[in-house]
Amino acid sequence: MRGLPTLAPWGQIVRFATVGGINTLTFYACYLPLRRLLPYFAAYTGAFALSMVGSFLLNTYFTYRTRPTWKKFLLFPLTQVTNYAAQSVGLVLLVSGCGLNTAVAPLAAALTALPFTFLVSRRILRPPAQNAQTDRPPVRSGDPV
Repeated sequence: MRGLPTLAPWGQIVRFATVGGINTLTFYACYLPLRRLLPYFAAYTGAFALSMVGSFLLNTYFTYRTRPTWKKFLLFPLTQVTNYAAQSVGLVLLVSGCGLNTAVAPLAAALTALPFTFLVSRRILRPPAQNAQTDRPPVRSGDPV
């Protein structure tokens, strides 16, 4: 339907997936050495926090093509609450319930949280006023408004 905003432009979804891949590699690169020093869940939490800063910068500049602000930076961890909760529950279930190796379980748990993270991060980094401006096709002269 013409004129209705889309849930998410395909370009944003592709860029979000790309950033997600980079963020997962960053997380994992932090998690593995921390796991040697700390219990797995503490290592997971530390790696998660470190990779979140990179995720914020990549998502603001690359995914949503907006400027980072202190307000967005301070709100961005809220976008990760759902992600963290889903991944944490998944991690504990996979390790304790299914006996999955602690080196692999965080990767599997991360997959389940991706759709929620996209929607929440888009809401924070591109508020509805910005989304409405960029999601609609441009109005041409002579088109009904």
